[in-house]
Amino acid sequence: MLIIGEKINGTRKEVGAAIRERDRSVIECLAREQVEAGAGYLDVNAGSGSDTEADDLVWLVETAQEVVDVPLCLDSPSGSTLTIAIEATQQTPMVNSISGEPDRTEHVLPLVARHQCPVILVALDDTGIPETVDDRLVIVDRLVEATREAGVTDDKLYIDPLVMAISTNGEAGVIAFETMRQVRARYPDAHLTGGLSNISYGAPARKLLNQAFLALAIDAGMDSAIMDPTAPGMYPALLAAEAVLGRDRFCSRYNRAHRAGRLEPI
Repeated sequence: MLIIGEKINGTRKEVGAAIRERDRSVIECLAREQVEAGAGYLDVNAGSGSDTEADDLVWLVETAQEVVDVPLCLDSPSGSTLTIAIEATQQTPMVNSISGEPDRTEHVLPLVARHQCPVILVALDDTGIPETVDDRLVIVDRLVEATREAGVTDDKLYIDPLVMAISTNGEAGVIAFETMRQVRARYPDAHLTGGLSNISYGAPARKLLNQAFLALAIDAGMDSAIMDPTAPGMYPALLAAEAVLGRDRFCSRYNRAHRAGRLEPI
């Protein structure tokens, strides 16, 4: 599974302060920790709605790239911000994200097509959060049609079925899993991703819910996750689920992690 490290996000108090103060040490530490814990991409989000967002995102990009050699996932709703930030990247980035909201498609999709970036497609539009699997699939179908017309191949798509909190909707997990299965059947070359910890928002003992959701999501076809790989127990749970589900040939990744001491029970 591809892990997209989520911790360099300006909405987090520590990161927001580091951005304002241009404290490179905080960002460098978060970048290193996540990559060492298994992240294959790092999401970088300066926080939206600020006049300085583009400058802040470029600073995050340049700071992270000084200490790690993985591609970045540029996270902004602004096409103009993404256009500026992408020029600072040393490797082709992922873009987070395009949704069914017309402004996002209009301003972000041309950038994705021009640079042939991997891109996250979110099953959400300007009518609000779709309640049913069918409603989400309508949005996904529309987005995939748009990306294909723009010349973006399905293998560059990371489709987010919209993971919501079970604390406010007890069926949120079931809806996400069924959406994943339907997307996997319709678009076998595309990837499935999502904000993993959203499932446990507002609930106690969140790591247990996150681990359970992760295992079931892998079974439903998820092959990527926006997550904190440094969270206790998450990486071992991921490797164990992949091994049990036959996604790890001869349990090679699981066995390597065990030899490296990375499967200690949490």
